[in-house]
Amino acid sequence: VQLQASGGGLVQAGGSLRLSCTGSGFSLDDYAIGWFRQAPGKEREGVSCISSSGGTTYYADSVKGRFTISRDSAKNMVFLQMNSLKPEDTAVYYCAAADSYYAYEGQYKYWGQGTQVTVSS
Repeated sequence: VQLQASGGGLVQAGGSLRLSCTGSGFSLDDYAIGWFRQAPGKEREGVSCISSSGGTTYYADSVKGRFTISRDSAKNMVFLQMNSLKPEDTAVYYCAAADSYYAYEGQYKYWGQGTQVTVSS
């Protein structure tokens, strides 16, 4: 069982990136998938989450209206489309899987290794 986050990179403020979360050894559709981020010197924070059905989503206030989470069941992937990026979005982004959409961070069972997003001003 493995999660892998990818798609990070260096982008200018106002630009876009799409992060991908790929599952190996299990179906992502069986889990709620969350995206978290951790900036240097800061605690990890939840950014977005999608239910196992894909019908319910959550966004932190700081990204609402700019980020979109989605699923592609055929590819066993979850995406985080990030638009209008700001320097404060700079962080390592992680995807994680939980049994419940309502899980708090400590209840997430599987974690990807993280992908770096750097937004220059």
